[in-house]
Amino acid sequence: MLLTDLRTIYERDPAARNWLEVLFCYPGLQALLFHRLAHRLYKIGVPFFPRFISHISRFLTGIEIHPGAVIGKGVFIDHGMGVVIGETAIIGDYALIYQGVTLGGTGKETGKRHPTLGSHVVVGAGAKVLGNIQIGDRVRVGAGSVVLRDVPSDTTVVGIPGRITRQNNANGDILAHGKVRDVEAEAIRALFQRVKDLEKQLEHLQTEPNVSPIEVDEAVIDTNHSESDRVIEDFLDGAGI
Repeated sequence: MLLTDLRTIYERDPAARNWLEVLFCYPGLQALLFHRLAHRLYKIGVPFFPRFISHISRFLTGIEIHPGAVIGKGVFIDHGMGVVIGETAIIGDYALIYQGVTLGGTGKETGKRHPTLGSHVVVGAGAKVLGNIQIGDRVRVGAGSVVLRDVPSDTTVVGIPGRITRQNNANGDILAHGKVRDVEAEAIRALFQRVKDLEKQLEHLQTEPNVSPIEVDEAVIDTNHSESDRVIEDFLDGAGI
């Protein structure tokens, strides 16, 4: 497990120079080492000490991981200051988590109350993934997003609340989490174009009172409404509206 974690850091961080530097200067790796120990003790029912180890880890690394959280192999917490991972959270293999991320709950419910992340998931800086929700494989969560609903595999989530775009992440660069669609801007642009089309139609009707609306639509309006429909539907469907 340690070798896999080290190899993952070398593959994903160009600043990693040698194994000694990674082992002693990467708080994300140190937090995972503390967590692996605390989680083992937690699993066999040892009282107090798992939480105490987690507390020491938070003091040293700035990363808070509850000993009950399940974390797969090859997970990389990059920088990591301010990361919070709740008790019932599950993180799949080779996930990438940036600073300020919260995998938390939404209330005082008992049982499974934290998110489950699939494999090869990227969670951008400052993102909040809250509640007992399922995040599929190869999902990218944009920086600063707030995700409150299930997310299917091979998609990207952006915004507050998080909206799902339909782009496919299967063959993309896992580190390119900043290159995501701005679905809100696309929807606003599509609606703006519709308003412009209506204004053109109204102007033509005012200058040509004998022309029917159907003739105006054929003669003046020349836009791809089906494409703008898709953009607007992506925006609304992505938030579960």
